[in-house]
Amino acid sequence: MGILNITPDSFFDGGKFNELPLIIEKTKKMINEGVDIIDIGAVSSRPGAHAISLKEESNRLFPALIKIRDMFPQITISVDTYRHQIAEQAIKYGANIINDIYVNKDTKKMFEVIKKYNKTYVLMHMSGNPKNMQKKIYYNDFYNDIFIFLKKHITTLNTMDFHKIIIDPGFGFGKTLNQNYMLINMIPHLKKLNYPILTGVSRKSMISNALNSDANNSLHGTITANTICINKGVSIIRVHDIKAARDTVEICKLVQHNTIK
Repeated sequence: MGILNITPDSFFDGGKFNELPLIIEKTKKMINEGVDIIDIGAVSSRPGAHAISLKEESNRLFPALIKIRDMFPQITISVDTYRHQIAEQAIKYGANIINDIYVNKDTKKMFEVIKKYNKTYVLMHMSGNPKNMQKKIYYNDFYNDIFIFLKKHITTLNTMDFHKIIIDPGFGFGKTLNQNYMLINMIPHLKKLNYPILTGVSRKSMISNALNSDANNSLHGTITANTICINKGVSIIRVHDIKAARDTVEICKLVQHNTIK
């Protein structure tokens, strides 16, 4: 899953792709490098990010979404939004997946939209909300709290006879540095929920802070973390660097397909 941030304030590439010609150029590059899914986000979810209006998100997102769908009809498009109104309109404009970082926001209405259009839904764990998630980090039991959170919402969706779910443990969303690495080790446990797992660790502070570096110099750490995630059973890695991720996936496949029996 390739990240296409069309925001002015995302933590790594904010402001780089805020004009339609640049967005299309970036999309072409990702496709040429072997992306499987393009995840378009018009609202920054970095810690402390300020919320924007529904109108502003619409104005950023929909022209890009419409153009990408028109120019690249075969590509799978994911839209990164937690607003049910945006999700519904995005689906009408051709989105295949809704990537919801904030499932506790208007849960019932979002689930109704997902069920109505029967589109794949990324269910992500976050403690708190985008503005305070890194300020009030607290768990009674880290592993169980996350597992129960995901299982609860999966059960609700299953009760609605909806099963097109992808699980995202939510790296960086209400977790300390060490908890993010605990979360990697939790991947085999999350597989017991019997849905594909997506991880998004690309160039995040869990990488750069661990290496006393910054986002611009965290590609090698990202590749290492993604390799471990894949080997623990992850199905989708959400990344900024498509070529590096594609190479990582191909090497991991070779290892997995050539095990000693």
